[in-house]
Amino acid sequence: MSKPRFAGLIHQALAWCCIAAGAIPGIAAAAFPDRPINMVIAFVPGGGTDVVARALAPYIEKQLGPNARIVIVNRGGAGGEIGFTAIANAAPDGYTIGFINSPSIQAILIERTAQYTMERFDLIGNVVDDPASLSVHADSPIKDLAGLVAHAKANPGALAAGTPGIGAPGHLVISLLGKLTGAKISHVPYKGAGDVRAPMAGKQVQVAAVSIGESLQAIKGGMPYRILAQMSAARSTLAPNVPTAKEQGIDLEMSSLRGIAAPKGLPADVRDILVRAVERAVNDPEFRVKSVQYYAPLRYLAPREFDTALKESDVQLRQLWKESPWTDK
Repeated sequence: MSKPRFAGLIHQALAWCCIAAGAIPGIAAAAFPDRPINMVIAFVPGGGTDVVARALAPYIEKQLGPNARIVIVNRGGAGGEIGFTAIANAAPDGYTIGFINSPSIQAILIERTAQYTMERFDLIGNVVDDPASLSVHADSPIKDLAGLVAHAKANPGALAAGTPGIGAPGHLVISLLGKLTGAKISHVPYKGAGDVRAPMAGKQVQVAAVSIGESLQAIKGGMPYRILAQMSAARSTLAPNVPTAKEQGIDLEMSSLRGIAAPKGLPADVRDILVRAVERAVNDPEFRVKSVQYYAPLRYLAPREFDTALKESDVQLRQLWKESPWTDK
């Protein structure tokens, strides 16, 4: 009779050890996150995505807990493909997240064979919806969109437009503007909107085709931009004095969603933690005030809504590609 009783005592002791172990730091399974999280930005420092990421990161850290730390990692190049691929190829453990930018992330897939697919991302939430814009140097004789079109038609290819890359919203705007008006503007792709500023200041390019938020950031930083038009359905509250293209007689709309994603296959609990943290961070009153200072037009979309918006954008882009391919090749 002693053996069964002895075995029971052993089982009871083991159970108490397991419970105790859960209360001892270093023995229990570590809660997420227990090390730094890399946030990949697919463009160079200084652009709209980079500025928003650096502003938002502390608020995500706040939601993740006192030990959370987010490290910004810029992986610019190839119109965003290098950075998007880095996110897709990372381990799906929650320690690599990053911004994905539409339409760039989809335009790359449409125009060429890329190193990622949209199915390789877990969507965390959209943060920004930033309309495209066209700007010229502040001392340019071009005062409005009609003047830009007239100059480009009279001098085919003489005007050069700097953009964040092939397939970026600015590039699509230049392509569509040419299709709608016959204006021929040369395209000069860079690794991000931040890289457009110096050649604009030095007049190596005459047009900056970047988002309205990025144009306003450049002006705040002392760059000599004159914004001619924003490509939104209505004037952005960030730039109420800048007319839309439609107001100026050209039916052209183009915007950029900037949201956060992770590699496909996140553990469900980790994904839930990240989704909640991003939603609460974007809606933090203090961050929302700062977003205006950084010219970031916020538009939070939960993962399912974000996915729907990306799929709708993909349909529109594929139709545009069919009608008017935007590649420079």
